[in-house]
Amino acid sequence: MSSPTRPTLGQVAQLAGVSVASVSRVLNDLPASAEMAARVRAAVDELGYVPDAMARSLKVRRTEQLALVVADVGNPVYVTMMHAVAAAVRTSGYRLVLSTDQSDPDEEMRILQGLSHGYADGLILSPLRVTDALLTELRQPRLPTVVIGTVPDDLPVDNVRADSARGIGLAVKHLIATGRRSIGFINGPLDTVPGAARQRGFDRAARRLGLDRDECPRIAAQDFTFAAGRLAARELLSAHRPDALVCANDLLAVGVIHELDSMGLKVPQDMAVAGMDDTDLAEMVFPGLTSVSLGSADRGTIAATLLLERIKDPARAPRRVTVAPHLVVRGSTAAPLRVVRDD
Repeated sequence: MSSPTRPTLGQVAQLAGVSVASVSRVLNDLPASAEMAARVRAAVDELGYVPDAMARSLKVRRTEQLALVVADVGNPVYVTMMHAVAAAVRTSGYRLVLSTDQSDPDEEMRILQGLSHGYADGLILSPLRVTDALLTELRQPRLPTVVIGTVPDDLPVDNVRADSARGIGLAVKHLIATGRRSIGFINGPLDTVPGAARQRGFDRAARRLGLDRDECPRIAAQDFTFAAGRLAARELLSAHRPDALVCANDLLAVGVIHELDSMGLKVPQDMAVAGMDDTDLAEMVFPGLTSVSLGSADRGTIAATLLLERIKDPARAPRRVTVAPHLVVRGSTAAPLRVVRDD
């Protein structure tokens, strides 16, 4: 089946009611009136026109660059992911370009639209929030794309995801096995993909294991950060005193440990703490942090492999891969180092 004809510069000019030269000025960010720029960009959006940066610069279509877009380059889980992606693409002759959307859906869309102008041969995207606008963009991807994270199965892009809901269950089950019965949960924002999934996982595990909801206080932190973890712990512990806390990522967990220390509470003697992601932080903090590994490096490697395959064979059916979680037990839950898998 032949591919649909791409909109041309002339068609954009005709729809906008301006000359081709005027369209070029706007698309190349040269001086133009606000009214003309608005008409040109409206025509570009309506036609779905994608400027061919390679043709404009008289270069070949291949840029030899791949883009990785993440929410926060300071989060250790994304650093691990980045290293894995970079290692996988380096041997294929590609450079990796890293960008952050700072968890802002609007900034994410600006980055995606900019990349579609021919500045990369493929994209790996790990969105924190999946908006309707993002889903619309991914239903007609303008360049080969792989999404790391949970998205609808009918999206025509390759997808690598972690089962974080199941991972939270591993942490709760472990804490029950160590004798804890009052287990609190410090989550991230519920309007994010990981926040929603981890809340479902905690609620499901609590029900399955017969925990009293009143003895399982829950709070959603403002972000998945160290500072947000301290604030959330302070608020939760002002009204409750569980004997264990599960945190939705390691940054939150380390913040919680620091807050507990400031309150004169010892980990794990007074309160056990478990995190999620099993980043380098889990080994740096004392006592070592029990944490659920979601295979960040594995997800990065798989995503890079899928993207390279997609570039070589654009017509193949989308693939979806789920990386299974496992629990790495350390001193924050009063147990020696060991790995627990849910086989």
